[in-house]
Amino acid sequence: MPVDGRLVRGDATRRTVLKRAADVASVEGLDGLSIGRLAAELELSKSGVFALFGSKEELQLAAVRFAGEVFAASVVGPTSEVEPGIGRLRALCENWLDYSRRRIFPGGCFFFNVGAEFDARPGKVHDAVADASRGFAAFITGCVQEAKDLGELQADVSRLAFELHALGRAANADAVMFGGTEPYDVARACMLDLLTAAAA
Repeated sequence: MPVDGRLVRGDATRRTVLKRAADVASVEGLDGLSIGRLAAELELSKSGVFALFGSKEELQLAAVRFAGEVFAASVVGPTSEVEPGIGRLRALCENWLDYSRRRIFPGGCFFFNVGAEFDARPGKVHDAVADASRGFAAFITGCVQEAKDLGELQADVSRLAFELHALGRAANADAVMFGGTEPYDVARACMLDLLTAAAA
């Protein structure tokens, strides 16, 4: 069956717009997005970009979904390829810190930034960001629970997952605010200490 070139071009344009939207939002927040701004920066027609999304809210929601795909490919996917247990938890910590340190998004972790922006604002965008953040927290908890079920950890699952999550978020926040890589080094050391102390 022949491929419709218009659909291919439309999908490529959509991904180009979403990549730029996620980059902008990681620095300026989702409220910094506008269809007109993205069209101008990418030298696209405003009507063409509007046709892809239809409204600012839909653009924001699409940016959240795109960032979630990038995060999954950078952190969740590679971590899931490692055998369950402490090894997977170590990989999770490394992949997560590396995702922020490499500035896949220029503002560091996309979800840390937009989470602070929308945490107290009800609506569809809040719910999308909250669902993504809740999903990653559940992934961390699941990895900890797997290690405990395998007899490799003796720990309060919820507490250890919370501590690992908190360290990753703190490393991202400090590195973005103050620059340098020391926050990642400190967080990695703290994470490894937690896993060593919890090892069965």
